[in-house]
Parts: sequence; C-alpha cells; structure tokens
Amino acid sequence: MAMQTTGSNTEGEPMMDINTTPLIDVMLVLLIMLIITIPPQTHAVKLDLPQNDPSNTPPPIDPVKNKVIVTASGQILWNGSAVDQGQLRQFLDVTQQMNPVPELHLQPEAEARYELVDEVLAVTKEAKVSKMGFVGNENYIKAF
Repeated sequence: MAMQTTGSNTEGEPMMDINTTPLIDVMLVLLIMLIITIPPQTHAVKLDLPQNDPSNTPPPIDPVKNKVIVTASGQILWNGSAVDQGQLRQFLDVTQQMNPVPELHLQPEAEARYELVDEVLAVTKEAKVSKMGFVGNENYIKAF
C-alpha cells in the first residue's frame, strides 16, 4: 500500500489548503508601517492654573469711600486696580458688612460701553449697595 503525501500534487488535483503565511506577513508589515506613520496622539489639556503670588494683594477697601471706574477699554477698576465682576461683587459684599458703610463712587468714562456699565450697576444692585453716587458727569458734556 502506497502512502500519498498531502503536499504532493501529482495528479493535477487542486490544493485544498491555502498557505496564509505570506498574507499574514504582508498584513503585519502594513500594520507596522501604519503605526509608524501615524503621529502619536497626545491627550493633554493645557490649563493656566493660578499661581499663589504673595505680592499680588487685593486692592484695599477704603472705610470711607471706594471708587469704581468703568474704562472705555472694557476694564473695571476698583480704587485704581483692575478687577472682574466676581471680585467686584466680593468687595461690595465686604463693604456692606462694614460699620459705617462706605460710599461707593461710580465713574464710567464717557466712551465706556453702556452694556458693561449696566452690568456693573446690576452687580451693585445684587450686593444691595445703599450709599452710591455717580462722579465725573461733567465729562459727558464734552462727549456730545
């Protein structure tokens, strides 16, 4: 009885097995090339965290009068130092707790945006400021 090997194709019959080794080699090479050519993804979020700076002290609160200036460039100045609306609210809350309550002088510049002045007025209303006055109204005569 003669044994036939499965690897020999002497009778012209089609092979039943496909050799997948070259296909896997080509796929691995393509996968490695793809991995090399794709830039690495960096999932980093850049945050500017506030730094604790002891030299950066908040502007002082005057026990007699405090001045809020709304500039034409869109800044809010508390006694000459730039603040945002949140800090302004904190300063106003502190002044309303003082005894006697200091005056608040609001001085919008003639070219200041009305919307920002309105927002500052809304903050003063929310803080329930009781002593407030407008200063520098003579500048508006020159603006018109």
